[in-house]
Amino acid sequence: MSQVAQRPSGFGWQVPEWTKPAVWLSWLAMTQVKICGLKDPDLVAFAAREGADWIGFMFPVSPRQVTLAAAATLLLSVGKAVPVAVLLDPPDEEVRAVAALGFPVLQLHGQETPERVGQIKAMTGAEVWKVLGVRVAEDLARADDYDAADRLLLDAKPPEGDAQKGGHGAAFDWSVLKGWTAPKPWILAGGLTPENVADAIGQTAAPAVDVSSGVERRRGLKDRELVRAFIRAAKGT
Repeated sequence: MSQVAQRPSGFGWQVPEWTKPAVWLSWLAMTQVKICGLKDPDLVAFAAREGADWIGFMFPVSPRQVTLAAAATLLLSVGKAVPVAVLLDPPDEEVRAVAALGFPVLQLHGQETPERVGQIKAMTGAEVWKVLGVRVAEDLARADDYDAADRLLLDAKPPEGDAQKGGHGAAFDWSVLKGWTAPKPWILAGGLTPENVADAIGQTAAPAVDVSSGVERRRGLKDRELVRAFIRAAKGT
């Protein structure tokens, strides 16, 4: 199994002077990329070859859901990319079953408390990421509560009344990150596409980005050319 990717430096930077092209391009070059919600082994291998740092596999009910059996097969295609298991308020049984497949990273996308994050980390020994829904600057205050999390993923809060936690294709207002100092490594998600990801990195100095619906032609079905375009735009290649 691949080792967990090196954490990017500079995660606590303030909003950059992104109007300076040389500075902007240097951030792009170091940006790490997660492609999430893949279900096809060939596409998993393709994303890894194209330079994805992480590949996410969705276990909650969604158009991108995979079973334990399917995940075991998909893991054979990740190459040098680091596989990430995406879970939603998982019971202990699910945590243990997913961890037993050898996932080095577990991403928690539900209402998990800081205490629950610590429990899952202790239970599995895996790197644990916590997703935080963001709409306004005040939502960022919760980041300081998750000491046990190895990394935070900032995603747009779902529309009111929508039970699905992610994959809506909507971005939050990136300006709420102005002046925010991240307490640990973090990833920007929500509404990112090949067309806007470079601008998002430039505005936020995000050390890493995550995409799912932004590289789909149809809901739940990834497109190779969009995956390639997103990775190249994010990494400035």
